[in-house]
Amino acid sequence: MATAYAESHQPTDRTTHEEAHKGAAAYLQSRLAAQNDLADREFSIPVLDLAPSFSNSLADRQAVADQIRKACTTSGFFYIRNHRVAGSVRDGVLKQAERFYDVLSFDQKEEMHIRNSKLGLGWEPGEYTSIAGDQEKKEGYNFAYEAALDPSGGDGLYRNLDGTQYKANLWPKEEDLPGFYSEVKNYYGAVLNLARHLFRLFALSLALPETYFDSMTTHPGGIARLLYYPPPQHSQSTTTPSLNEDHIGLGAHSDYECFTLLLTSSTPGLEILKPSGKWHIADRIPDTFIVNVGDFLMRWTNGLYKSTVHRVVNRSMDVRYSIPFFFSVNYDTVVETLPTCLKEGEKSRWKPIRAGEYILERLNATTKGGYGFVANDAIHLKEEGKSTP
Repeated sequence: MATAYAESHQPTDRTTHEEAHKGAAAYLQSRLAAQNDLADREFSIPVLDLAPSFSNSLADRQAVADQIRKACTTSGFFYIRNHRVAGSVRDGVLKQAERFYDVLSFDQKEEMHIRNSKLGLGWEPGEYTSIAGDQEKKEGYNFAYEAALDPSGGDGLYRNLDGTQYKANLWPKEEDLPGFYSEVKNYYGAVLNLARHLFRLFALSLALPETYFDSMTTHPGGIARLLYYPPPQHSQSTTTPSLNEDHIGLGAHSDYECFTLLLTSSTPGLEILKPSGKWHIADRIPDTFIVNVGDFLMRWTNGLYKSTVHRVVNRSMDVRYSIPFFFSVNYDTVVETLPTCLKEGEKSRWKPIRAGEYILERLNATTKGGYGFVANDAIHLKEEGKSTP
């Protein structure tokens, strides 16, 4: 279904490029400039019990989907519990995040530097990227979908963001970090299964058939990050969102993909922009994931679901680790407003975009000098009648 849809609704590559750069920047600035104190009354980050969503009863699953819809149309964020990702799996991957930064030497991490990747994968020093132009206090290790991480085994059709097929992840050597890959694989497979389950609930929440997105997630984009946020040099208030700019771990942004599943250590840090323009410090609730809407779902729903701006500030005197999993669709999918999200005579607020190229362009905008190959290069090559590598 996704392939046929893409073939019949082809946006221009230039449109995808422009939307990823100018369109995304304009949306961020509009959200940062907005000040709607009245809308704050509806702002909340609910905790949803996912247990009924695994029921054989459609009514039970629909009830959870209805709660998701309410959260997505207000704050764009919610917590989930009873999600079936085992505590041992969650603790295991957090331990690997800690080991990555404590055990590996600078030279070992340097071998995986993202400058060696055309796709933003590998070790990311804080000074090398900035998601919002801020001086960010963080380090990251980024890895993406590969069939070996997929419990289903994949369908053999996965392509990287730029359309290539090579194995793009830059993994630590087993002798440098024994057991790292195994623990990360266990976690990735568990959250990938959860993400596919959630997408069925999102479909129900939008009055679509429960399996609507299934054919678009057979070889999905799914970038995960092991993020390290050092404590600030000077103590800060853990309840008041004001701060000096040099304390920002990750600057104000919206996520690019469909939705994000966030796992964190016990140290809080996530802050969510309310409609009033004030920042809400999110609680850290044990045994939950935080889920938030990304730009694709906002575009698909014509703005009904909110891709809410957020940032990370470590205000404690402890290290913070977090592991976001950015769930996308198959990168060859075209994202265009869903039929159930357009009223009669209503027009789409956003133009169709190509999923993989859009993400790559957004990543390129965060990195010094861009990556070695970006979607924009593909545009020029196509215009000149040449083939891409």
